[in-house]
Amino acid sequence: MNVLYVNGPVQNGPFTIAERPGKAAGIRAAEALNTLLGTGPAPHLWNTVTLAGDLRHRDAPDRDTVGRQEREERAIAAKYAPGTAPAGGVLTDTAPVVAALALEMTERLLQDGVLAITPVAVRLCTRCGHMTGVVPHTCRACGHQTFRPHTRPLLVWDRTPGTPVLARDDFHAHQAKPPGHLLTIAQNVPERLILSRTRDHGISLAPLGLDGLVLDPRAGVHITVLAAAARLGAGQPVMTVTENAAANVAAYGALFRRHDGTRLRYALHGRIPYDDTAVLQRLYEVHRVSPAQQELFLTWFLPLCSLHIRAGITPAQLPALLKFWRRAHLARPETPGGGVPAELRRRLTAGDMRWVMDVRTLSRAIPEPTVTDGFAKEPEGES
Repeated sequence: MNVLYVNGPVQNGPFTIAERPGKAAGIRAAEALNTLLGTGPAPHLWNTVTLAGDLRHRDAPDRDTVGRQEREERAIAAKYAPGTAPAGGVLTDTAPVVAALALEMTERLLQDGVLAITPVAVRLCTRCGHMTGVVPHTCRACGHQTFRPHTRPLLVWDRTPGTPVLARDDFHAHQAKPPGHLLTIAQNVPERLILSRTRDHGISLAPLGLDGLVLDPRAGVHITVLAAAARLGAGQPVMTVTENAAANVAAYGALFRRHDGTRLRYALHGRIPYDDTAVLQRLYEVHRVSPAQQELFLTWFLPLCSLHIRAGITPAQLPALLKFWRRAHLARPETPGGGVPAELRRRLTAGDMRWVMDVRTLSRAIPEPTVTDGFAKEPEGES
């Protein structure tokens, strides 16, 4: 039952990683941990089932010649440097293997009586027909404020009162003490959760008789992780995710964290203040930190730190972290290639990230610098 770290699927918005490097924190942390564990590269996971993506496609001038799936694939490819791709490939939440697993899991839950397809009174936007749910609010698809009542069959989970949707053992080992308010937020959801949505793009529920509806993407991101784990034969996938993201998706993924002996858990990571790293430029010069060391500090050490400093790294902490990183880099063994110590592998498997702040242990884990980590870079001379 091997551990595999996988990033929580990143929403495929109109950005590059060079523009928003914080979006890759979970990906980079997972890559670093898997490399140290020797598990091989995991795919980068992307969330493409979004209402924002629907709207971008509808408004695109080439919508009649470029399909939604192709548009998503192009946007993902643009995140990476030309001519490169992640060693483990990419996997989206609408990939055929994910859709097949989603339908298999959903059908089993329906057969077991956990999920049900039942008529629900909802509201539809009178302008575009978007299903806004059971509570009236402005239509997120077109901004209209007039609705009409409508009753239609939906995929629902009617929870028994008091049924938890998130518990401490849903977090990986040493992270089994998540912030208390996160558990509270996740529990503060309706007893009936609607797991079908109106989207132009997603895992179609038509095979279940729900034409025009897709599986809620918050469930889909969990199934994407399980599909990635199945591809690599991992029984313990660990999703790297921010606290805010976990609070948003945990309830809707509660039924989709286990499958055929595989158990998904979360590893929380904090925000990295990449927008404020300009304060480091003077320190780079003072401490003679080479460009290669700077790159490793930003794309390897800080993502790993974010799993230890789960409240988020602050700009004020960056100088001290850089000095610490410099000390660890200077303490690297004279003869590289000794391998990752067994004790460090044990701690990585257990989710214990305290080693990141131990100079001796960190110095033995630092990899050789690489030219690029595969993400698109900003052209030289541009800010």
